[in-house]
Amino acid sequence: MKNEDGYSLWLRYFRVKDNALIEDYRRDLINIKVMKSSPTMEVAKDELIRGLSCLLGREITTCTGIKKGTIILGVKADIEAQHSINLEPEFTTIVGDGYVIIRTIYEGKDIFIISGLSEIGVLYGTFHFLRLIQTHVPLNPLSIKKSPKIQLRILNHWDNLDGTVERGYAGCSLWDWHRLPGLISPRYKDYARANASIGINGAVLNNVNANSLSLTIEYLEKAKVLADVFRPYGIKVYLSVRFSAPMEIGGLKTSDPKDKKVIFWWKSKVSEIYGIIPDFGGFIVKANSEGQPGPQDYGRSQADGANMLAHALKPYGGVVMWRAFVYDFNIKEDRAKQAFNEFIPLDGMFMDNVLIQVKNGPIDFQPREPFHPLFGAMKETPLMMEFQITQEYLGLATNLVYLGPLFKECLDSDTYAEGKGSSVGRIIDGSLYNNKLTGIAGVANIGTDRNWCGHHFAQGNWYVFGRLAWDHTLGAEEIADEWIRMTFSNCRELLNPVSSMMMTSREAAVNYMTPLGLHHIMAHNHHYGPGPWVDQGRPDWTSTYYHQADPSGIGFDRTVTGSNALSQYSLPIQELYANEDTCPENLLLWFHHVSWDKQMKSGRTLWEELCFKYEAGVEAVRKMRQTWDSIKDKVDEERFTHVQASLGIQEQEAIWWKSACLLYFQSFSRLPFPKGYDLPTHTLDYYKKKRHYFVPGIYNPFIKK
Repeated sequence: MKNEDGYSLWLRYFRVKDNALIEDYRRDLINIKVMKSSPTMEVAKDELIRGLSCLLGREITTCTGIKKGTIILGVKADIEAQHSINLEPEFTTIVGDGYVIIRTIYEGKDIFIISGLSEIGVLYGTFHFLRLIQTHVPLNPLSIKKSPKIQLRILNHWDNLDGTVERGYAGCSLWDWHRLPGLISPRYKDYARANASIGINGAVLNNVNANSLSLTIEYLEKAKVLADVFRPYGIKVYLSVRFSAPMEIGGLKTSDPKDKKVIFWWKSKVSEIYGIIPDFGGFIVKANSEGQPGPQDYGRSQADGANMLAHALKPYGGVVMWRAFVYDFNIKEDRAKQAFNEFIPLDGMFMDNVLIQVKNGPIDFQPREPFHPLFGAMKETPLMMEFQITQEYLGLATNLVYLGPLFKECLDSDTYAEGKGSSVGRIIDGSLYNNKLTGIAGVANIGTDRNWCGHHFAQGNWYVFGRLAWDHTLGAEEIADEWIRMTFSNCRELLNPVSSMMMTSREAAVNYMTPLGLHHIMAHNHHYGPGPWVDQGRPDWTSTYYHQADPSGIGFDRTVTGSNALSQYSLPIQELYANEDTCPENLLLWFHHVSWDKQMKSGRTLWEELCFKYEAGVEAVRKMRQTWDSIKDKVDEERFTHVQASLGIQEQEAIWWKSACLLYFQSFSRLPFPKGYDLPTHTLDYYKKKRHYFVPGIYNPFIKK
């Protein structure tokens, strides 16, 4: 079995080995007719030739006529005009960059048609067609009609101009800013291919903690090169902007969004950007959060700041993605409530080219959170989702944690905003409130590692984000099945065990890190490893602020007797979660401070259940290791060895989390570990002194003792 380094991602195009299928494919697929030449259509044609030639093990060529087995590749209007084929019935539900893939009879010939309303739609259809063959789907009959449910499907790269990546755990920045625009890495094109294959159509090039230099002519010329590479693949570039840029690079004395000189500066800067990048997508802004400058520095609202930028972008079709991740430790209010309190009064005050970008949960990309209360509460402002693909709080690129179940848990959550069925997914796709502008973003896990994402299985998180961004109704297991088949093999002896590993991995991580609704108990600054004892610095950056363990119990009371953050949710959710006995146990300690001896549904006390969950998390990782070892002969040695070693590290980290957290919490509960429990091999003091100085993904990795 040939070794692979993971660079090809899910676009491996390995030859089909199923004898019956390969015979059908070879008989049915003969050649390709491209209706029109353009950069995007050339990309689609080349991808189809490349993919089919490798998958079928024979040369596939283009043709000018149509015969049996021809694949017609073209936009709807061109196919109808040149061949008098009525495709209207196939396109009745297609919108935007949607596509159709059909098998039909034309002038007595059995042919295939891959078509879209746009050329990008044709490209998306091409990748879907290849995916069918990669995953061994029979092509008879064939009638596929797909449209994206969400318009803007964006990767947010938290990449800095110095080549580092904040919270990125797969090496340095993919963008070689120093050598751009002169040196154009072939990885840029391969990155675009991968994104187009799963329907991603936007990339924010720089960190939300932005550097104003990204808006200078020098760096705009660098961004232009990336935009030019991405354009045939349907990917627009966006930039994070620093709100104080007019002062820092514009020479102004203020960045007040109501100041005429500031308004003029932004209009001039936007005009300059579009002169360089005509299809520039727009801005993302982190303002008045974690020390970043913003409109509130001048007594203005978040809407004032967003609308000032939106007004400048509006003539060019650009958008503003204004982040709702705002909190202030000077405000003596539960951090989970602050974004809601700040943005709800502004509902309906934003321009129509503004999206409020909301994290999936109210704290910060935790292993498990309830959905953010802004979803369903802002009814006159379009909200876009922000997921984190990079595993900032989930073991970095060391741990195998498939995020499909996490994404789906949030997207499928019912907000009850307009009664039963008001899911988060329906809010961000615009269908619940008839929003014309829709979007979803994922913080990228991509870097300079040869396999792109650090961990081979982390590629699956990039993949599942793209597929759900296109259609959030797809299932996490369904997408995992696709990814495994395309990335590893269609072999059933591999498919089933690997799928089981992926589908149980997120719950395993929650159990060995933050079970029962615990959250934000990681080490300070780099977030690598446990730190439930962290209590120094601003309160909302400590762990003790969130778990509030004491001799009487553990958990954050967010009911009416506590911070009352629960009141920000719809009444049916309030009623369910307000009572300890009806609150889902996987979020119990998120909403309640619970006594150590409370009896859980299992019959165990809370303390015993906490021990059980941590132990179960460790055991789940051990089972994953055993499963992976059992399929050694089904995976190439290079990737097998890499994953095997990573799982070994993950098991040790799971034990570390379990031991450190339970020893610390035991110092409050004063209760013994249950019988049969694997006791920690070190003392609590040992774990408190454990240090990691150079963890990837942070500006200053040195942590003082």
